Amino acid sequence: MSEVDKQHQERFIGHLTRNTIALILAGGRGSRLMQMTDSRAKPAVPFGGKFRIIDFPLSNCVNSGIRKIGILTQYKADSLIRHVQQGWGFLRGEFGEYVDLMPAQQRIDENSWYLGTADAIYQNMDILRSRNPEYILVLAGDHIYKMDYAAMLADHLAQNADLTIGCLEVSLEEATAFGVMDVDGNRRVKAFVEKPANPPVMPGRTDTALASMGIYIFNADFLFDQLIKDAETAGSSRDFGKDIIPSVIHTHNVNAYPFLDLQSGEQSYWRDVGTIDAYWAANMELIGVNPNLNLYDNTWPIWTYQEQNPPAKFVFDDDDRRGQAVDSMVSGGCVISGAKVTHSLLFSNVRVNSYSVIKDSLVLPQVIIGRHCRITKAIIEKGCNIPEGTVIGEDRAEDEKRFHVSAGGVVLVTPDMLGQRRHHGGK
Repeated sequence: MSEVDKQHQERFIGHLTRNTIALILAGGRGSRLMQMTDSRAKPAVPFGGKFRIIDFPLSNCVNSGIRKIGILTQYKADSLIRHVQQGWGFLRGEFGEYVDLMPAQQRIDENSWYLGTADAIYQNMDILRSRNPEYILVLAGDHIYKMDYAAMLADHLAQNADLTIGCLEVSLEEATAFGVMDVDGNRRVKAFVEKPANPPVMPGRTDTALASMGIYIFNADFLFDQLIKDAETAGSSRDFGKDIIPSVIHTHNVNAYPFLDLQSGEQSYWRDVGTIDAYWAANMELIGVNPNLNLYDNTWPIWTYQEQNPPAKFVFDDDDRRGQAVDSMVSGGCVISGAKVTHSLLFSNVRVNSYSVIKDSLVLPQVIIGRHCRITKAIIEKGCNIPEGTVIGEDRAEDEKRFHVSAGGVVLVTPDMLGQRRHHGGK
């Protein structure tokens, strides 16, 4: 591609992104994360040592050149709102850039909160119309991935689509847990089914289906028309996957966009961290030598609110009392005092005291672990104070008496389970 062609393409992409509003659906609780979402919405759950889950779709927007962003909140949104206000105020309103919080506020009537994903946007349609976008990018606020939405926008325009759906290539077994698309050879969506027992396979494949990522690009006027129509339809659940998408497949151009690595053509990294086991596994993946999600990629940084913490510190070097961490990630503000941390991830401001051993575990911010503790395959929630001599993760029956133990054997420990008051509401 010549330099002139590159400049033309950049201007074209810039026009698309400048005329797009991204809407992040961040109102859900995420009840499968159990007590981790008792006091916070799922998108506000900490992830990866220093981030929140919502930082990933937000960073994707900014890195893609989309800087008009609305975050639709509802369930226990205080910590989410504070995080966005603290960490995402760097966009410049003078240039038409913003991250706006759009809480459920009974705009339609005095009784209705957001009834579904489509209704959340319908209730803010007057605001969106006043901003006159050409395209609306709808995102879930609770998935971990890095994606260039500008490339998806360009494909949406090239396919002359009314709606483009971001898709994952998944096995037929995995597909039963997703909304799945049946597509033709040109990626035109012929059918959309939620959690099918017998998923339709991709063209030319026998063992793979296309699953929805919950990422949608709409032509703005088309979306507004469909939202009004849906609001006037009796019995609708006001949901994109259940109502909006099935209603337009046969009358409009609905296109599937596979989320593939541009170089290898392989499925790109994407994780739904909606269960305790999935959340633990996705965090533990980051510890690997060459993790599929590269947090050290300077070309696609993950932005967040940066706490002003001192560097991590490791103290004592006696044979039986050595502060060390092996195959682990340790965040700022941590002190490992004569303890051993192995294959674990410590979030900010964690203190692990002498003679304790932490293995295969996630320790969220502001945790204190007393002396002589042994903790294995656990998630220690924010603000816990683990008493001296505590053993977790070695005897499932004993763990189940006090804590939540997942199907995969991950032990979730919260301050409430320890009889302690949550720090900052567990946020």
